[in-house]
Amino acid sequence: MYISVIGGDVGSASEKDLDTAENLGKILAARGHTLVCGGKGGVMKAVCRGAKKKGGTTIGILPSYSRDEANEYIDHAIVTDLGIMRNSLVVMNGDVVIAIDGGYGTLSEICFAQKYGKDILGINTWELDAVDNFEDIEELIEELEKL
Repeated sequence: MYISVIGGDVGSASEKDLDTAENLGKILAARGHTLVCGGKGGVMKAVCRGAKKKGGTTIGILPSYSRDEANEYIDHAIVTDLGIMRNSLVVMNGDVVIAIDGGYGTLSEICFAQKYGKDILGINTWELDAVDNFEDIEELIEELEKL
């Protein structure tokens, strides 16, 4: 499956959330999933770092027209020159969306995911009816494997 991971950017995500994202990336890659994200820092970078530690594949959908903007753990950088409107493409390209932490950018992605009929799983993110929130990665992975 392609899994879109969304969440807090540099400076907003806590160390705990970044550790969670990295561990999630390891687990998803070990299970053969491809990661899709916004390609930059924070949760996006942490989840990709984890995925690469387990040999996973990562796709970053960037807001600008420069591949140089991608974090070093991105295998396939896709430029858009769409700014935050690229958020729609990030969630559109995942079979499932996982949110960790996040501010209003993450909220916009959750809204797009809801509009596209995607399942949305979360840890320490927005408390919304559209999001199935979990306390830890193991519970989240158990639910993901049911989908």
